[in-house]
Amino acid sequence: MLENALEDEATDLPSPVREMGTIYLDQIARLTEVIEQLADELEAASKTDAQLRRLCTIPGIGPVTAGAVSAFAPDLDTFDTGRNFAASCWKHASGVTLGLVPRQRSTGGKTKLGSVSKMGQTDIRRLLIVGASCRRHASGVTSVIRWVVRKGGSANRWLAALVARKPRMVAAVALANKMARMIWAMTTKKEDYRMA
Repeated sequence: MLENALEDEATDLPSPVREMGTIYLDQIARLTEVIEQLADELEAASKTDAQLRRLCTIPGIGPVTAGAVSAFAPDLDTFDTGRNFAASCWKHASGVTLGLVPRQRSTGGKTKLGSVSKMGQTDIRRLLIVGASCRRHASGVTSVIRWVVRKGGSANRWLAALVARKPRMVAAVALANKMARMIWAMTTKKEDYRMA
């Protein structure tokens, strides 16, 4: 839209607006080239690096999320369980937590689950939630949660039941929590994703 307006001499735009618009379009073009180059490099690395390749086998995790986990997460062998890796209240020596597990409060032998905190490693958490919301298909990126709602079910019965009784964002965070636990299990066991 802006490009067409700048190219059309008949458009009544002041010259400073034309100059600023040209500067913005040049910046967008340069940044697009850099982003595409980095995306290609990350895609190539995810095919050659064993850990990135392994993480990319999980549905909803692509090269960007796998790269973020490899770069920002500490050694996953230091976590006792996948829940500890996904938890927000668990204090790890590195200080890196994901914040995908509800807080637990116990009294009289009853455990009550609270809200999910927003503490911890926000980049990985955000990528996991987006990955839980989106899955790559041949036709492009479509929402897994939206797909389950539209189709009225899923091969994954757990996800279909969750979406039926919870709001979409709650289901996406729960799926992201499950994905974080899968990341921990696959990385510590050095195994690829297997459908249960």
